[in-house]
Formats: sequence, C-alpha cells, structure tokens
Amino acid sequence: MDSTIVLILLQDGVMNGAIYALLGLALVLVFVVTRVIFIPQGEFVAFGALTLAFMDNGRVPGTVNLLLIVGALVFALELIAAVRGRDWSGMGKTAALAVLLPVGLYLLTPYIVAKDTPLWINVLFSLALVVPLGPMLYRIVYQPVAEASVLVLLIISVAVHFALTGLALVFFGAEGWRTPPFMEGDVQMGPVSWSAQTFFVLGTCAVLILALWVFFGKTLYGRALRATAVNRRGARLVGISTSMSGSLTFTLAAAIGALSGMLIAPVTTVYYDTGFIIGLKGFVAAIFGGLVSYPVAAGGALFVGILEAFSSFWASAYKEVIVFTLIIPVLLWRSFGARHIEDEE
Repeated sequence: MDSTIVLILLQDGVMNGAIYALLGLALVLVFVVTRVIFIPQGEFVAFGALTLAFMDNGRVPGTVNLLLIVGALVFALELIAAVRGRDWSGMGKTAALAVLLPVGLYLLTPYIVAKDTPLWINVLFSLALVVPLGPMLYRIVYQPVAEASVLVLLIISVAVHFALTGLALVFFGAEGWRTPPFMEGDVQMGPVSWSAQTFFVLGTCAVLILALWVFFGKTLYGRALRATAVNRRGARLVGISTSMSGSLTFTLAAAIGALSGMLIAPVTTVYYDTGFIIGLKGFVAAIFGGLVSYPVAAGGALFVGILEAFSSFWASAYKEVIVFTLIIPVLLWRSFGARHIEDEE
C-alpha cells in the first residue's frame, strides 16, 4: 500500500465518517432528552435518500402517501385525547401540522415532481416530506410510554425499526437508487484528486454541526432541550414540557437522518433497508461517547469511517464485521468507569 492509496482511502473514510458523525449526534441527542435508543434513525436515512431519488427521476415518492396516513393517525389520536379530556385548545395546531401540511404537500407534489426540477428544490421538498414523520412518530409511539424504562423503550425501538423497514419496502419497492452529486468536478491535492462532492459533504456536515451548536447554546428551545437532558423532572418543575422536548428532538433527528441520506446517496446505492446498516455505524460512533458526549461521538464517527475504508481495502468481505466488532472493546473500556444509575421513578 503506497501513500496514494492511503490518501484515497482516507478521503472515503473522512467523508463516510462525517455522515456517521451526524447520525451519532442525532442518536446522542435523542437519548439524552428522551432516553430512547433510536434504532429507527437509519430508516430516516433511507427515506430521505429514496424520496430525493424518486423526485430526481420524475416519480412521485411514496413518502407523500405515507405522510398522509401517519398525519391522519396523529390527528385521530389527538382528537380522542381532546374528547376524553374536554380540552380543545391544541386541536388547531394539530390540524395544521397533521392534516393541512400533508394535504398541502400532496396537492403540491404534481407541480414539483419533474425530471427538469432543480436539485435544490427536490432536496427542500424531500425534507418537507420526511422531517414531519419524526414528531409524528414520537406522538404515536413514544409519547404514550415516555416514562417507561430504557429497556422497554429499546424494545419498542426495535419494533418500530421493523415496521418502518416494511413500510419502506411497500412505498419505495426493493429496487436500489442513487442520486446525482451535489457538486461536479475534482480538486487536485498533492498526488490525489479529491472530488468536489467530498468537500460538499464535509462542508454541509460542518455547517449543520455549527448550526446545532448555535441552536443549543443561543435559543430558548435549545436551552429547554439541554435542561431536559440534564434533569427531566427538574425541567417539568420549571414548566418545560417533556412532550414538546421529545417532539422537537425527533424533528431534529429526522432532519439529520434525511439530510444524511441525501448526502450519501450519490456515492452508494440506497435500498429500502440500507439505512439500518448506516444507522448502526452511527450508533457505534455514539457508543464512543457513551450516548451522552457529542464531541467524543463525532471523533468516534471519524474513526469508524476511516476504519471501514481501510478494512474494505484489506478485507472487504469482513469490513462490516470489523466495524461492528469495534463496539466490544469500547463497551469494555467504558464499563470500567461507569456508574449504575437507576431510572427516574
């Protein structure tokens, strides 16, 4: 292996590591706020990539119909809760987000979906279709059991993963898809030519991480999420709604997952179940940070991406095994200094 091959593998590893860093950050965010190990994070990767691929090929994505169905279910649940509690104060907002938004996107779809539609419009419309599924999923599945133990929430996440994988097969089919790169061309750096797409991915990840840092440090909602992450009971006592925190957290996780899928779709073929493997690699990165540390998770993601790239060169048939085996020594290392903390009563 000469220096040129090392630099090529390093390029692939850094780009993939940046994607895993975003997913690792999303998993850490969801866990510290809601105590949910969000295994279905990978499904949002697949939804984002496949939705964009369908639109780029002039086809109506199945996400349009899925959003209508899930929105109707959320509205029905909120309506039942309003009738039982005789409290109609939030039904206007629920109707706007769960009914009017999906219907509006459904009616707008024929005017957007075409082969000559600019890529950036397809990206924005795909995000508009996928991101609302995050808070809707929280309302349907996780909000009713928000106070359950971490183990119960993990079991539920496994069930949700299988359900979303099945829905992806129904609404997108078994065929694999790719999307065009966001940027064409190459940049010569020494003996290796780096693709402009690589720099676009790295730049997008850096901007998104910076935006999250500003959101959590400078905005009221970001500080509310931080307070909920530190102490859920204390957050409730000072008037912070844990339901709002959970819904906002799942919105951010869905956005990060969908955008990650769009960034990785130009360099790998995405199938309905591809997101699970990608999400698991983000989970390995999150384990580096003990599901609580954002910087360590980001560093772990870069290590996972580079390890995967070099493993694909030396033993491509075992690259997945090598990456996932990495979680064993990490768990052993973290267990030495871990303290057992009981769930809140």
